[in-house]
Amino acid sequence: MSAPVLQVSERAGVRTLTLNRPHRKNAIDRELWEALRAELAGVCEDSETRAVVVAGAGGAFSSGADLAAAETGRHPLERLRPLTDVALLLHELPVPTIAKVTGVAVGAGWNLALGCDFVVATPESRFSQIFARRGLSPDCGGSWLLPKLAGLQQAKRLALLGDFIDAQEAKSLNLVTWVIPGAEIDAFVDSLGERLAAGPPVALAQTKALLNEGADRTLRDALASEGRAQSANLATTDAPEAYAAFLEKREPRFTGRWAPGGNPRSSESHVEVADA
Repeated sequence: MSAPVLQVSERAGVRTLTLNRPHRKNAIDRELWEALRAELAGVCEDSETRAVVVAGAGGAFSSGADLAAAETGRHPLERLRPLTDVALLLHELPVPTIAKVTGVAVGAGWNLALGCDFVVATPESRFSQIFARRGLSPDCGGSWLLPKLAGLQQAKRLALLGDFIDAQEAKSLNLVTWVIPGAEIDAFVDSLGERLAAGPPVALAQTKALLNEGADRTLRDALASEGRAQSANLATTDAPEAYAAFLEKREPRFTGRWAPGGNPRSSESHVEVADA
């Protein structure tokens, strides 16, 4: 029996999705897009998963969409649907996401990584918006992600020229969050995933949605959304739990449990106190 094209593991609330086509540098064919779509949709329904890591097997993240596996007889928009579904699911996922990039991240593979909330790379990682070299234009959300993260002029440079850049340059363009030595990246991503999984799930989901939406909204819209989000947060046990943990000098135990009006300290706990 052949190995699955997407390996899935979960530990302590962190689900890791590993692209597993190392013989093609994890180029993503239809089967792999479909598997990613199914897993990401499943995360939306699974309250036990608190963070997601996307990684690649065999020393590469992904060399992009698998052009050698291109299908015939189907309209390009139909063939692209699993890809666009994955990009949208990843963006709207209610849990934090981490791309662990070792080796190359090219084309749709790079945009898959950019669709995550954090990108952790090694000094050896290399990136390219290779589409123009293939007679194509960006997909998997790249035309939206690149200008927002790197600015319009740098986005045009990357997309129109298709040059490769290294991890340090990608970090300088806000396209990589951390550059970590290869021998340390597994432990770093594990620790980051654990920190995110231990956070207040409702508050993190609300925060992620607010930040994603904020760039396209007026201040008035953002303030209204913040009010709705904070109301949702204060209707869980997490805010009073954080306040109690602060008073008791311990780490909070966040669950995201819905408890509207169930704790008289809910309003009192909305005090943003730092452990200075």
